[in-house]
Amino acid sequence: MKRLLVVHLCWTVWACLAGNSAGDDWPQWLGPQRDSVWRETGIVEKFPEEGLPIKWRAPLAGGYGGPAVANQRVYVMDYLRTDGDASNNPGTRNELTGQERVHCLDVETGDKLWMHAYDRPYQISYPAGPRATPTVNDGKVYTLGAEGDLYCLDAETGEVAWSKQLRDEYQAETPIWGFCGHPLVVGDKLFCIVGGEGSVAVAFNKHTGEEIWRALTAREPGYAPPTLIEAAGVPQLLIWHAESLNSLNPDTGEVYWSIPLEPDYGMSIMAPRRDGDYLFASGIGNVGALIELGSDEPSAEIVWRGDSSNAVYCANSTPFIEEGTIYGCCCRQGQFRAVNLETAERLWETFEPTTGDRRAGHGTAFIVKHENEFFLFSETGDLIRARLSPDGYEELDRFHVLEPTGEAFGRKVLWSHPAFANKCMYARNDQEIVCVSLAQ
Repeated sequence: MKRLLVVHLCWTVWACLAGNSAGDDWPQWLGPQRDSVWRETGIVEKFPEEGLPIKWRAPLAGGYGGPAVANQRVYVMDYLRTDGDASNNPGTRNELTGQERVHCLDVETGDKLWMHAYDRPYQISYPAGPRATPTVNDGKVYTLGAEGDLYCLDAETGEVAWSKQLRDEYQAETPIWGFCGHPLVVGDKLFCIVGGEGSVAVAFNKHTGEEIWRALTAREPGYAPPTLIEAAGVPQLLIWHAESLNSLNPDTGEVYWSIPLEPDYGMSIMAPRRDGDYLFASGIGNVGALIELGSDEPSAEIVWRGDSSNAVYCANSTPFIEEGTIYGCCCRQGQFRAVNLETAERLWETFEPTTGDRRAGHGTAFIVKHENEFFLFSETGDLIRARLSPDGYEELDRFHVLEPTGEAFGRKVLWSHPAFANKCMYARNDQEIVCVSLAQ
């Protein structure tokens, strides 16, 4: 019992300090605690009439992966294409040649401090560039490319500490939309979504790259990132692949529980969201579920499964749950919806923060909570300040940050999650990255 308590306390501390960063850093996808909450104070309470100040702009090539900000540096990946055409047909793999690159920029000026580049042919759909946000931890930056190139780089110099080609090493076919699972560091372990026989999830030693364990087999690994929660008094690593949502012992890879949850096209994308004793996950094809977690031992059971008349079915953007309400983007037609967590009832919907005024597949807004309000970054390139409640959507301010340079289903889109740090927002498209001041 004493050892279990010690392990539990260690994992709790590691989870809270995973980014090993100051409170105003954004060292990984969704922020220091991967919970989509920005905790800085001194942030603007109303956008000025002349617009928000742009502190700097820096050139960038293609990519969907957002930036990470840590220790006065910004880390972001892109793809510099040298040959090939991108049709953005969701069922077609495009063949391109080019370089994947990791950029390290000065947080105050946007000046380039170093760049790590490597040749990487692409054979994926929507091949603009890398999908995963870098993870910065303990003086290293971990990056995952769209074809499975995993690098551990020195955060100060960009020197390679170790690297792996996950697709080749694990005989794992690259998913049609690329490797997407943002790497997760907890303690001395680096968790990655890989694929292949018995290796959908793999834990590596973050210092050496040595494999610690591998687990799970599925027809496709999916696109959802590894997610750490604590339930029944123990840490649990959530892995949602194309067939089921699974809870693993993060130390050993042992499966605690598994619940069938199969979105269309293998598109498990959103990170499962925890709210008290509940987990919520959903995806394309009206596939979604509310799951109740066991309190005495690691276990789970279905509370409800959604259908075409209820819930919200998320893809590009992970939803946010607050006080019994789910706020998220529905992938089929692009509505931004509020849903009652316990009953799956739809409370309201609007297109204002996603596509603006029309139904469109995979309409997207990235959701970040700040104090009593929300920042929503729309696929239109707009930053929105809004209030969300079970009663409705109230837009307070809007500022156009970047042009949407991507394309999907015949419209221009910007599908990259921003970072919030140093009283600023850092956002990118396929041409540049910008730093927008949000200081009072």
